[in-house]
Amino acid sequence: MTGLMVCVAVLAVASVYGMLHRRRSGRVRVRGRDDGKRLGASELGGELGERATLVQFSSAFCAPCRATRRVLGEVAGMVPGVRHIEIDAEEHLDLVRQLDILKTPTVLVLDAEGAVVRRATGQPRKADVIAALGEAV
Repeated sequence: MTGLMVCVAVLAVASVYGMLHRRRSGRVRVRGRDDGKRLGASELGGELGERATLVQFSSAFCAPCRATRRVLGEVAGMVPGVRHIEIDAEEHLDLVRQLDILKTPTVLVLDAEGAVVRRATGQPRKADVIAALGEAV
């Protein structure tokens, strides 16, 4: 009977953790550690957008990275002055460490001056990215 209770408790804890993880994944949010961080064309390998820049950190075998690339490309095409830059995390490990990137895909929303305004870990939804751009301008 004790084994059954332990099994039920483990399943309950795992279910709660899974629901919380799913809820947080892909959310565009502000992180206190991003205050004051700025990126320029030299770090990104491309020019910043006139209004905002969507920076995506990806890796070669990341399935959500492909879907994120599509979403960010659509948003950049819809909103004037917004640019999408994709960075291979494995080739830019110094930048990954500097920005505290822990998993791919990670999306940074930069304002026109290159300051990090928002961050999403996991595949973001198009509506969340568009809302975050409203705060970057």
